[in-house]
Amino acid sequence: MIASCLCYLLLPAARLFRTLSDALFTCRKNGLLAKSLSSQVEGNFTMAPRGPDQEECEGLLQQWQEEGSSHVLSTVNEDPLADKGLAQSSLALLMDNPGEQDSVSEDKWSSQQLSDLRAAENLEESFPEVLEEEILPVVEGPMWAAVPMQMGPQYADCAVLPMGTLPSEQWEEDPAVVAWGIAPDPVPQEETHMWPFEGLEQLQPPPVEMPYHEILWREWEDFSTQPDAQGLEAGDGPQFQFTLMSYNILAQDLMQQSSELYLHCHPDILNWNYRFANLMQEFQHWDPDILCLQEVQEDHYWEQLEPSLRMMGFTCFYKRRTGCKTDGCAVCYKPTRFRLLCASPVEYFRPGLELLNRDNVGLVLLLQPLVPECLGQVSVAPLCVANTHVLYNPRRGDVKLAQMAILLAEVDKVARLSDGSHCPIILCGDLNSVPGSPLYNFIRNGELQYNGMPAWKVSGQEDFSHQLYQRKLQAPLWPISLGITDSCQYVSCQPKQSERRKYSRDFLLHFRFCKIACQRPIGLVLMEGVTDIKPERPAGWAESAVKEDVSQPEPAFSRTIGTIQHCLHLTSVYTHFLPQHGRPEVTTMPLGLGMTVDYIFFSAESCENGDITGHRLCRDGTLKLLGRLSLLSEEILWAANGLPNPFCSSDHLCLLASFGMEVTAL
Repeated sequence: MIASCLCYLLLPAARLFRTLSDALFTCRKNGLLAKSLSSQVEGNFTMAPRGPDQEECEGLLQQWQEEGSSHVLSTVNEDPLADKGLAQSSLALLMDNPGEQDSVSEDKWSSQQLSDLRAAENLEESFPEVLEEEILPVVEGPMWAAVPMQMGPQYADCAVLPMGTLPSEQWEEDPAVVAWGIAPDPVPQEETHMWPFEGLEQLQPPPVEMPYHEILWREWEDFSTQPDAQGLEAGDGPQFQFTLMSYNILAQDLMQQSSELYLHCHPDILNWNYRFANLMQEFQHWDPDILCLQEVQEDHYWEQLEPSLRMMGFTCFYKRRTGCKTDGCAVCYKPTRFRLLCASPVEYFRPGLELLNRDNVGLVLLLQPLVPECLGQVSVAPLCVANTHVLYNPRRGDVKLAQMAILLAEVDKVARLSDGSHCPIILCGDLNSVPGSPLYNFIRNGELQYNGMPAWKVSGQEDFSHQLYQRKLQAPLWPISLGITDSCQYVSCQPKQSERRKYSRDFLLHFRFCKIACQRPIGLVLMEGVTDIKPERPAGWAESAVKEDVSQPEPAFSRTIGTIQHCLHLTSVYTHFLPQHGRPEVTTMPLGLGMTVDYIFFSAESCENGDITGHRLCRDGTLKLLGRLSLLSEEILWAANGLPNPFCSSDHLCLLASFGMEVTAL
């Protein structure tokens, strides 16, 4: 009787103990696997299929032997179904890597234990409800992970290899990809497209199964069939169509100097070679005709970007920032679509001027569109493209306005035609100012009254109204020695005015019989009837002091008080608001805060009446907006862990727009 009671009590206790042991084993196994997945891969790496590590497999098997072998034999007969799940997990872990089976010696396992494992594996029935685990379907498709590879130091860490490319290698999961937990969809096995870049034989774009433009979906907004303000369709008549991209690609040096801004990113996705492959994939996917880049590191430009872009059919111009800065701006265009007329680098640094003591730069190109011969004798106006990266400091709005005035003056000079008008203009870049700020309104509306305005308010990036001391803008904003008028034009571009002084006749008669005029010059040769006559003052001549004309000449240009303006008639490609989401557009996310600081402005004809907000309304002129790549909201970027991420390798989003230019018959 006592024995029966003990059996009823001890049997459930034994089964409970066995269940707890299995759960503990599973937890420890998952912990080891997670640790292996998060291990950092040293040196250069490439993306490839994965496999379990040999030492971890041996550790798991040894732990199974120590904790589970004591009751394997006894429980196979009592509860073979539960033991089948344990045996299957252990045997599957062992068999998951066929290449390492030979390395694990069988002397670690007794013949009886091996026979028991095989007997449990051969059981035909499976009961998931006993183990209370869900059986997950097996997804067939390439799994991507990081392993060392041998390749050139310039293009290491970039290649992406499909499953089965290197069967003899040992695979490990890439922690950057595992952290996102996004598995690629099964796709048919096909040959991966190789980039035809010199020195990039092993360089391929990230896996085509999940390109960034599908993960962070951005729609193309087509305006080519929408009527303009006059009711005319944009597609009327022949047009020269082209696309332009503006992109702040995040210089590696600047990223490392401000590493605290990227703590949310896995270190692997911040590697330049990984980022370079992603950037090249974006350029190749969108395939713009004109490419305007900011924060282009000089050594990366000459060693990797310029050769790669040249092989993609671009002609590139680069301007490094002044001083000790290592990055700059680049403008690239396809010579099959445009012919270069002139290139003008712009430096904002002016020695001796505190207002212009920063090292930011710009680049202005004048391009002539190349029309196909099939259109016959036609002409297209030149196109002026300006690219810049304005100072970031939110407190120095005065510096930003002065830099923008210099750029607009250069654009005015390059884009001015012989009749005084301007050719079509596109101005883009990172302006470090938000929509609706005074600097933004100045570019769009062509006028700004700045006198007494707090300097931090110019860009609208941050609110410093709580600070006791605030720098305020004073008129004139820049000195006359800069050679730029308040209309953002160079003085040499102004209509020339006469610099001669104007004297009255009575004033000049005072010099006829003055004391100096009546003295004979020393050494004057005597000539009868010519130089021998001494002038005599007429009777009643009163010698009076000749008064000097102290009147100042008229200034070369007039200056307004506290107002600057320009006449380029620019408007923005983007509206800075997503109506379908009810959220503002975002081009960057510093410290997790989304905002718009990147723009593409283009010249358009202004309407007579503005809207109720005071903004100037514009309609398409010679340059027509045909489409644009939509931006994203802050919530969508938050879901992708901000910027940069494994799909977008910069802390800014690229801007892309399509334009059409009128083609006129000769």
